[in-house]
Amino acid sequence: METPAVYELQPIHVLMLSILVLYLGFFLNRRIRVLGDYYIPPAVTGGLICSLVVAAVYAGLDLEVAFDQQIRDVLLLVFFGTIGLTAKLRTLAAGGKALAILVVVAAAFLVCQNLTGVLVALAFGAHPGYGLMGGSISFAGGHGTSIAWGAEAEAAGLVGASAIGIAFATFGLIAGGLLGGPVARWLIGRNGLETPAAAEAAAEAAAAPETPAPDAPAAETPADDGRAGELFNILTAILLLAICVALGDSVNRFLFDQGVVLPGFLTAMAVGIAITNLSDLFDFEIHPVTLGKFGEVALNVFLAMSLMSMQLWTLATAVGPILVALMAQMLMITFVVVVVVFRVMGRDYDACVISSGFVGLGLGATPVAIANMDAVTTRFGPSPKAFLVVPLVGAFFIDILNALVIKFFIGFLPPV
Repeated sequence: METPAVYELQPIHVLMLSILVLYLGFFLNRRIRVLGDYYIPPAVTGGLICSLVVAAVYAGLDLEVAFDQQIRDVLLLVFFGTIGLTAKLRTLAAGGKALAILVVVAAAFLVCQNLTGVLVALAFGAHPGYGLMGGSISFAGGHGTSIAWGAEAEAAGLVGASAIGIAFATFGLIAGGLLGGPVARWLIGRNGLETPAAAEAAAEAAAAPETPAPDAPAAETPADDGRAGELFNILTAILLLAICVALGDSVNRFLFDQGVVLPGFLTAMAVGIAITNLSDLFDFEIHPVTLGKFGEVALNVFLAMSLMSMQLWTLATAVGPILVALMAQMLMITFVVVVVVFRVMGRDYDACVISSGFVGLGLGATPVAIANMDAVTTRFGPSPKAFLVVPLVGAFFIDILNALVIKFFIGFLPPV
């Protein structure tokens, strides 16, 4: 079989295409009501369609379209820099208990995820090791963990474990982005949750009859001053985010030399947390609205780049068992989120947003979790607690817990 030709898109072309993909996602979400009603991220809608087109090109023209992802990797650091720059220590302290609880829930969930995968594998008469590849290795672990453990599994005799793991991880990325919004919508409606947007609308309606006194004209602000202030906020945000990315990379390299391996986005977020809390000591104002816009752009473009570059043709060899395992994992995580996560997180709006993020975290990856939460908060209002707790669990704790759980299950596997 001949190797297909490869056409690689350069970073600037990937950036342009990702923005067009987002435009497509926004357009379809507005035109197809079910997508908007269930808070499907536009990046998921457009990115999935783009990846289908790329797969059709591969199948029809024997041409593989490759994507240079340099800009995508930087965007992830920028996004987590915005998370850090809006995180005050007092808010972190308030979320400390929630973080500890969610870590415990995540550990129990990983065990359930692997049990589900093993049961599906046994139902198909396959070695239970393949069930681990269809469990926390691929879904909670993502593509990187799938590749690493897949190589170990193949060395132990599980033929094609890496390819199967990548297929599960890819389907999980899609499912995590599609399921989080509907779960959040159901929780809000089922429990009659009060959202920040609803509370703000009620407050505005209550204050509507009040009108300012006729002899108290509003102060006028020169247009130039307003534009200058906005430009200052934008330039400040760019400078601070550049510092988060650059200094975070330096910290990460230093820790790596000391034998401590951490995700790059975690150190970028840590630098942002340090900057925003030091700014209070020096009475330096950081404009959260401007940072929020930068974060939203970075996240959506990052996710669009990730989804549009999926190699869907690698999934064709085992579609049937993969879909069965995927459905089982989706049902399991929905049960865990509705029955456990939402309740232990407080049964309020923050708990709902955390639940939507947990779906993305358990089936896809941390960026999918953030995209789910962003889709919900864009409609119903902010949830600072969710945007601190879920990324911390996804950035650090989930990988450590996953490694321990996988090792535990491997100890019970029969020889191949």
